[in-house]
Amino acid sequence: MKKLHLITLFAISIILLGSCSTQMEIAYFNGLNSNSADSINKKFYKIHEAVICPGDMLSITVTGLDPLAVAPFNLPLVSYATPGSEQLYSAPTLQSYLVDINGKINFPVVGSMKLAGLSKSQAIKYINDQLSPYLKNAIVTIQFMNYKVTVLGEVLRPGQYSISNERVTVLDALGLAGDMTIYGKRNNVLITRENNGKLEFIRLNLNSDEVFKSPYFYLQQNDVIYVEPNSVKSIGSQNISLYLSAISTLATTVAVIYTMTK
Repeated sequence: MKKLHLITLFAISIILLGSCSTQMEIAYFNGLNSNSADSINKKFYKIHEAVICPGDMLSITVTGLDPLAVAPFNLPLVSYATPGSEQLYSAPTLQSYLVDINGKINFPVVGSMKLAGLSKSQAIKYINDQLSPYLKNAIVTIQFMNYKVTVLGEVLRPGQYSISNERVTVLDALGLAGDMTIYGKRNNVLITRENNGKLEFIRLNLNSDEVFKSPYFYLQQNDVIYVEPNSVKSIGSQNISLYLSAISTLATTVAVIYTMTK
């Protein structure tokens, strides 16, 4: 009987250890504690700014004290009800600018300007410099029109998400997608990013507080997040049920054989 008890305790221990291991893998930031705060906060002293890339659609608005002087730099985008008609189909909106493959836009009056590689604040300063021969004290505002990230894999709602504030972390993106499922591999999240025409592949461990220090914690426009399935999903829930059933049957068989041979 003592041997049977030992076998039973051993089997239960294995099951409990496996359960604890699974729970540790599901939880985020297992190593995070109060001692980590100082080193993490040192990485947050800079405000994140998106960098303009080819393919970005920008809204650029120029304002100033003299509305007539700034008007040539704010071209309206209009559409008419019918060809040749003077009746507008909808209220006019400001023209947006597509950053071409060479990183340039064609701006009214000024002409070609290269903005790719600049942050928003750098681009605003650059445009202000270009406008200085025509305007004094102009105020330039830039907004991304197509800022988006894509979240795929083991999340509740995979898909492409538009970002309005142009400041998004990997946690924000996962939150938009409804968070990872219990099958998501939290210690190996893949970030795909285009940088200067080349693809980068970065893996983040969301079980570690080191993720907060990563330069990829803040996402760029058009980043793709892929959450891999963990080993539990790879085995499959149906196979797990069969596996547990087999263990139960084996334990019962061992108990019966032991009883018969006493």
